[in-house]
Amino acid sequence: MQQAAAPSTWEMMIPFLFFIGVFYFLILRPQGKRQKEHQGFLSNLKRGDEVVTASGILGRIEGLTDQYVTLEVADGVRIKMLRAQVATSSRNLQKNEKTQKTDKK
Repeated sequence: MQQAAAPSTWEMMIPFLFFIGVFYFLILRPQGKRQKEHQGFLSNLKRGDEVVTASGILGRIEGLTDQYVTLEVADGVRIKMLRAQVATSSRNLQKNEKTQKTDKK
């Protein structure tokens, strides 16, 4: 009875390389694109924009620095938070809600 030949090192690495490729194209690359888009969004913020923070607070930008954003969440109520915590604009949020409603129909 003959024994089967052991696979070469390259043959054993093919599935591993395949999974690395899948991981890159399905997870890392799209995340990098989203991160670049979000950085562009944060750099284009201006006073008067209505935004939603990562914690779900809606407000209008009253002041900006390189690191901080001052939001007016109610008349005369202002909060200061990190600029990176701004998740999206309220316009983008409303667009997403409208597309979700039309997708359900």
